[in-house]
Amino acid sequence: MDKALARWAFVFLSASLLVACGKTEKPGSWLLQVTPDGRFLRHADGTPFFYMGDTGWLLPEKLNKEEVCTYLDALQANGFNVTQVQTVCGVPCTNAYGKQSHPAGYDFSAVDAEGADGYWPHMDYIIREAEKRGIYVGMVCVWGGLVKRGLMSVDEARSYGTFLAERYKDSPNIIWIMGGDIQGDLYQAEWDTLATTIKRIDKHHLMTFHPRGRTSSVDFYNDREWIDFNMFQSGHRRYNQRMGDANYPIPEGTEEDNWRYVETAIRREPRRPVLDGEPSYEHIPQGLRNPEEPRWTARDARRYAYWSVFAGACGHTYGHNSIMQFHRESETAAYGATIEWIEALKAEGFCEMKHLRRLMTEILPSYFDRVPAQELIVGPVGERYERIAATRGTNWMAFYDFAGRPFEADLSSLRDNPYLYSFSPVDGSLEEVKSFEPEEGRDMVFIASSVPLHP
Repeated sequence: MDKALARWAFVFLSASLLVACGKTEKPGSWLLQVTPDGRFLRHADGTPFFYMGDTGWLLPEKLNKEEVCTYLDALQANGFNVTQVQTVCGVPCTNAYGKQSHPAGYDFSAVDAEGADGYWPHMDYIIREAEKRGIYVGMVCVWGGLVKRGLMSVDEARSYGTFLAERYKDSPNIIWIMGGDIQGDLYQAEWDTLATTIKRIDKHHLMTFHPRGRTSSVDFYNDREWIDFNMFQSGHRRYNQRMGDANYPIPEGTEEDNWRYVETAIRREPRRPVLDGEPSYEHIPQGLRNPEEPRWTARDARRYAYWSVFAGACGHTYGHNSIMQFHRESETAAYGATIEWIEALKAEGFCEMKHLRRLMTEILPSYFDRVPAQELIVGPVGERYERIAATRGTNWMAFYDFAGRPFEADLSSLRDNPYLYSFSPVDGSLEEVKSFEPEEGRDMVFIASSVPLHP
């Protein structure tokens, strides 16, 4: 098979949608493809698939059926179309009903014997309910730390991959994710076996690799036939917060510059789409471990999203400290979480990501011709928080100004007197303006277009 064709991934439409709770919604086509130029994802009907993800890591383990619907309803209402989950966070792993994922080790022949509340029937329920809401489930098959502890050998990876692929190959809304917060050069035999086993049976779903913080899958797996798009984890460190990270492939003092990972990835061959699969979570301590450190805010979450997308990413993943672990006050919190997960569904950052997806897919005049365009900035682009992120299409330009600093842009390639707009990442409002007028301390997107835009 031609290698370019082999990189296309397909997801079949299901014959019907079963309705149990919540609003039913589906994309025009569930079938996903990598575009021929290796830059974006799209549906088979040609419409863009802008990957707008949330980290719902412990969803299969922590939530009962009613709570699953509450979470998925919130995702749908706020424009998310992917939830990234730890399919298992233990071997065995136990769900909200006390049922185990590996009751007989890697022999899965009897996993349906416990009925609808069994671990895998409950996973089936999550996937079906996500499907009704037009949401893909990014299944991190087994968390990296478990492999590091010797809890999945190559032979077990083969058995597990066979089970997963046979069970979910006909579910339309699956995205496979190898790895799980682990250095990409570790246990490659296990990951390759798991990935190729799944791909041999399930030739239709997209697949990627979730790496350790401050690393990218492009540095470890870009040459693999099984990987369809790349993922990096920009992580939770602030500038110069190294904490012993001397061997990470990023310059010291650039820890928050997640756009750098995109710039690196889009220069690699073969070129594949790329996105930030885990930036700093809203309301998590800077550096992750010490709850006395300052917390990342919604504004920081916006910065990571717009910086990476304007640099050329095919989407973005948001995270909230309480949502990713589905924290309850009655439980011991990880990473200093203090907010109930159900209250965190009202968090500013969680509710603002829909504006980014709408900007990219509905407001800007075109999608697939989008390229990074830092050359449009006249004078210094700016360092750290003062960086102006620029992107453009055939007849439009857009600039993300995080710090609200004045800047000059070259609009000469557009028609005389182009339409000018300001777009708020906070409330999604679009306003026609006479000139770009930054406001210090306020992040804003400025757009110049040869054609009028519509809210």
